[in-house]
Amino acid sequence: MQEVFTKSMARNIYYGGSAFFLLLFLALTLDTHQAWPARDNHQNITEQVAAGKRLWERNNCIGCHTLLGEGAYFAPELGNVYKRFGENKEAIKGFIKSRPVDGIPGRRSMPQFNFTDAELDEIVEFLKYTSEINTENWPPNIQG
Repeated sequence: MQEVFTKSMARNIYYGGSAFFLLLFLALTLDTHQAWPARDNHQNITEQVAAGKRLWERNNCIGCHTLLGEGAYFAPELGNVYKRFGENKEAIKGFIKSRPVDGIPGRRSMPQFNFTDAELDEIVEFLKYTSEINTENWPPNIQG
């Protein structure tokens, strides 16, 4: 049994496949938009969280760190750093403040930013906020 594959058949497969995948794309987009409100944690955005985000951007933290998988991979993931430090705000502030001024010779290390206590509170609140976003268990382990 030999069938001929015609241009008409190819065109129908092309259009049918295109329509199918367009509808699939639209359905997945709609599903994503419906899931966002339950996952985005927007109700916990405060002025202090927003100020911490501005501080994060102003100091280009994403130039070294990743946040929820986005950014550079030079330094650790910070999307779960609040949980990693046992939800201890003082431990995070102490870690940031303890960075050596000149770094550690031969090793990569975080620079000393000389943040004020208010700025440290803001950045910690921002990191706390990001750790409470429902990321469907990303990163897969506590160490990022």
